[in-house]
Amino acid sequence: MLFGTTGEGTSFSAKERQALLQTVKNIRKELNGFKILAGTGTPSLSETIELTKLAFDLDCDGVVVLPPYYFRKVSDDGLFNWFSEVIDNAVPQNKFLLGYHIPPMTGIGFSLSLLEKLKDKYPTQFAGIKDSSHDEAYASAVGQKFGKDLLVLNGTDSYFHHALKNNAQGAITAPANLISDNLRKLWDLYNAGKDPAEIQNKIDQQRHFLEKFSPIAPMLKALLHYIHGLPQWGVRLPLENADEKIIEQTAQEFLKI
Repeated sequence: MLFGTTGEGTSFSAKERQALLQTVKNIRKELNGFKILAGTGTPSLSETIELTKLAFDLDCDGVVVLPPYYFRKVSDDGLFNWFSEVIDNAVPQNKFLLGYHIPPMTGIGFSLSLLEKLKDKYPTQFAGIKDSSHDEAYASAVGQKFGKDLLVLNGTDSYFHHALKNNAQGAITAPANLISDNLRKLWDLYNAGKDPAEIQNKIDQQRHFLEKFSPIAPMLKALLHYIHGLPQWGVRLPLENADEKIIEQTAQEFLKI
């Protein structure tokens, strides 16, 4: 997923997103079967439509769309009409839109009734949500109401097992950049009918350790460089790069978990 929270999607202009998506399209030709999701949500309806069209023109498989996050007391009808405009004008019949449910960042989210209306009107194009609410009760309610009919990708590592028990079908999380191996182990154990409690406990410790750094993006990108030798990406203002001494100390502590 490109242009999510960790990818600082809201810090990129439309022109910058286009350039990166074009690069990804070129690279993807060498990666058979690789799936790409693009974050295209902005507070502007017209810009969100343009970015969503662009993502599909450049062969993305789906988009993940934030609700328009400036006006926080809008009605479900207003949000339904906003997403309907995006889907009607930008999402092909055989492509997919996921709502990005992250109320701690946006101040608004997807109620059960809004999800139901969108799924009823767009049973294919409105695939589901990325649930980064960090709300176990919400995950339970969504799972109980929709079962497997609504694709839910969990955004909180420490709730992954809970989400799977409530019909979630995967995860997109910030720490997954560092702990995808453990998330995969949990996934495999759960689907094999085995108890993943032990690996969930380790994931909890890793997630809670990383949560000491907020916003997480600067430290996460620094650890990817320090631990795995990936490029040393900087972050965009208003975020600030992590201190080198703190990065080294943090990496050593993280690797002991």
